[in-house]
Amino acid sequence: MESNSTPLYRQIANNIREEIKKSPLRVGEAIPSEMKLAKKYDVSRVTIRQSIDILVNEGLLYRVKGSGTYLKKPKIEHNIYKLQGFIEEIQSQNRKYVNKIIEFKIHRAEDHIGHILKLDKGEQVFFVSRIRYVDDIPAIVEYTYLPVKLFPDLSYEIMLSSKYEYIEVKKGFKIKESYQEFIPILPDKKMQDLLSIEENTPILKVVMNSVLDSDLVFEYTELYFRTDQYRFSIVAKR
Repeated sequence: MESNSTPLYRQIANNIREEIKKSPLRVGEAIPSEMKLAKKYDVSRVTIRQSIDILVNEGLLYRVKGSGTYLKKPKIEHNIYKLQGFIEEIQSQNRKYVNKIIEFKIHRAEDHIGHILKLDKGEQVFFVSRIRYVDDIPAIVEYTYLPVKLFPDLSYEIMLSSKYEYIEVKKGFKIKESYQEFIPILPDKKMQDLLSIEENTPILKVVMNSVLDSDLVFEYTELYFRTDQYRFSIVAKR
């Protein structure tokens, strides 16, 4: 156990977390019951429940009423300092993915979109909205705008796969960087339905525009992440 300055229930939570890491326990399998854990650590079930609450809130465990507490599949790790496409990120974590297109169309860029993409008035953009599924769960809703003059051969079929692979491999462009803003929001009814989440469930909106190595802005995208499926990691150096 840790020093006396750490509350007992947190010490036990840390112990359980470490034991789970070392155990052969698989996703979906139950951890020992509250009664067994209370006996093991010689504490009350209330204390054990507090410890498990911490691990449930972290996303390591989940409860099934009247059944027990089970090991949960880890959240998808999103490193904001590494510019990866969705498919690259998911495949690197050995997860299953599916892209579902909600809308695919060409229209004149609205003024604010044209300004971001540095287009002349009246120029056309592709607008594509997609739901990105991870392990059959809707994890991200994406609204993206791409200049038609840069990608005249963009198709519905391409957007079912990897946008960045199309840009870099087929078109031969080199992606330089992406500017992103993170905004926690409460979803409206439409977003609740698209992400299959309950009312008042917070999500993370990411607004981004990306540039090529020529400093040409090639996309404007809004992403809406389910926070119960994603965790965002940041490395800060002094």
